[in-house]
Amino acid sequence: MYKYILSPVDGSETSKRGVQEAIRLAKDQQAQLRFLCVVDTYMPAMDPGIAFDVGVLESLRKWGENILNESMAAASAAGVAAESKMVETAGGRVAGLIVEQARQWPADVIVMGTHGRRGFNHLLMGSDAEAVIRLSSVPVLLVKQDQAPS
Repeated sequence: MYKYILSPVDGSETSKRGVQEAIRLAKDQQAQLRFLCVVDTYMPAMDPGIAFDVGVLESLRKWGENILNESMAAASAAGVAAESKMVETAGGRVAGLIVEQARQWPADVIVMGTHGRRGFNHLLMGSDAEAVIRLSSVPVLLVKQDQAPS
């Protein structure tokens, strides 16, 4: 049913649960799996008159590479071939980039972890997962941290 599975990753525990579910689904469906990490390089606290510290940008990229490497290692350990991609944004909405990458690849389904926040925390922090659901033209499988199998 699914041939291309996109799994956005950010290194959080919920993201790691999403990775495990994406791996299981890819194995079951014999689908291609791609891990996606969005690195936000926007630094609002930085004064435009101050030279940008290239070390900060490199640290963010290294962080993204590490997350992708961990996800790839988990797939490999499960016997699932996967690929990875990192994209950068300067303050853009992560959900929009995820949906755009799903469209371009083209993914049949997006599998991602969600914190499942409600109430004030949801209002305060928003939800990239919810935005992906609203924007995506393909199915989105959300894995909550407390519901995902270990």
